Amino acid sequence: MAVSLKVNGATRSVNAEPDTPLLYALRNDLELNAAKFGCGLSQCGACTVLVDGVPTRSCATPLSRVGQSEVITLEGLGTTAKLHPLQQAFIDEQAGQCGYCLNGMIMAAKALLDKNPRPTEAQVRDGLAGNLCRCGSHNRIVRAVLRAAQTNGRI
Repeated sequence: MAVSLKVNGATRSVNAEPDTPLLYALRNDLELNAAKFGCGLSQCGACTVLVDGVPTRSCATPLSRVGQSEVITLEGLGTTAKLHPLQQAFIDEQAGQCGYCLNGMIMAAKALLDKNPRPTEAQVRDGLAGNLCRCGSHNRIVRAVLRAAQTNGRI
């Protein structure tokens, strides 16, 4: 069955059942590999994408629930030639260690900064609380989000 999705500003079609997890369509059909399969239970955040601006666990979100909502993946934020301010801040703060959590952290941070462009450190920690980093890079990740917030609304 063909399912139409709006992903990163383009309408794309995938051949999948409506109960297929969004993560599978993104990775397997659309070759957008930033979102990772972590726990498969919507608990770790590695698969986070934005659906109409809301951080969403794509591993547990069926295609039928997405409908014509706008899906933004990490690939939709910036390019290697022009990084998004969050991506640049994560590089500048050396926020990644293994890198597995970074997709979810950046997407959760994007949603946070879209709602609150000048968060406090406590608000950043709260906004990222649902995303797990097993390497212990949390302090650098928080610094990266705070650095990105200093871009004065260019997020």
